[in-house]
Amino acid sequence: MEFMLSSSEIRVLASLIEKEFSTPDYYPLSLNALTNACNQKTNRDPVVAYDEPTVLAALQGLKEKRLVWESVSGRVAKYEETFIKTKNLSRSEAAALCELMLRGPQTMGEIKAHAERMYAFTDMDEVAAVIESLCDMGYTLKLPRLAGHKEPRYVQLLAVEPEDVPPGGPVQGSAPRLPEQAERIEALEQEINTLRQELSELKQNFLDFRNQFD
Repeated sequence: MEFMLSSSEIRVLASLIEKEFSTPDYYPLSLNALTNACNQKTNRDPVVAYDEPTVLAALQGLKEKRLVWESVSGRVAKYEETFIKTKNLSRSEAAALCELMLRGPQTMGEIKAHAERMYAFTDMDEVAAVIESLCDMGYTLKLPRLAGHKEPRYVQLLAVEPEDVPPGGPVQGSAPRLPEQAERIEALEQEINTLRQELSELKQNFLDFRNQFD
């Protein structure tokens, strides 16, 4: 991978891609609009509560990687992503990758359903072709099937291990936990920690494989 992103950079970039497709009349986004997009309570997992300095720091990192462009021609600075054009992604590829960035690992069926607001996949064959293309590009990876689950899930590889979240720790600004959720959340955190370890190993194996052909 030619670059790796922090979890806040992932959220900011994915939010820009989402709004570019779903609400083009209100795109590019101001800092305030982008912050609100990052902090949405729908179509996000996890839900976060970033402040503007956090979003600005993420934007700076993305600008340094040439994935975001800032327009200062108007009274208010506005931001738009350049990732899709720079990497020559189709709308379907961008929509599927964006969903994985916004919600985490998902099955093909979940990707198809969740991406509807950005791109309407014709059928599961189209989803499979898009995911295969993203895997070939090194942007996604098929995860081992979980016990008791019929369908495998896929994960984005732009940031396998968030840089600004300690393993097993809460996301900055995430929604408070209710007492009755504690047991379920603890089980989920254990599963996430296991997946993170497996993902790190899979990512290293994938990078080692790619380096053989570089």
